[in-house]
Amino acid sequence: MNTQNIPEVMWAEKMNCAVTVCDKDGIVLYMNERARETFAKHGDMVGRSLIPCHSDRSRSIIASMLDEGHSNAYTIEKEGKRKMIYQTPWRDAAGNIAGLVEISMVIPADMPHYIR
Repeated sequence: MNTQNIPEVMWAEKMNCAVTVCDKDGIVLYMNERARETFAKHGDMVGRSLIPCHSDRSRSIIASMLDEGHSNAYTIEKEGKRKMIYQTPWRDAAGNIAGLVEISMVIPADMPHYIR
């Protein structure tokens, strides 16, 4: 498939989950439509730091992911909905950690689990 004409974030814009991308300093670079809806009460976060929005514990996890390159995954319940949160570093063309991507998706309370 020829991907030359696909904008870099087109795949994420209309996904049925929230996608947020920040740089290595925690500055939000991109939020897809669902992420913008989720955080609308905070205003436009693009160009702003996500660090003040997090607890000291979360800040420590963010710093560790940015320093060590590991991912973080967990589930939450918010406003009666269960969500899975997956956070992982993204890398620049040279392979250096350039920031983080967070994908947040609503999951069913009784989500099946399969061993394959």
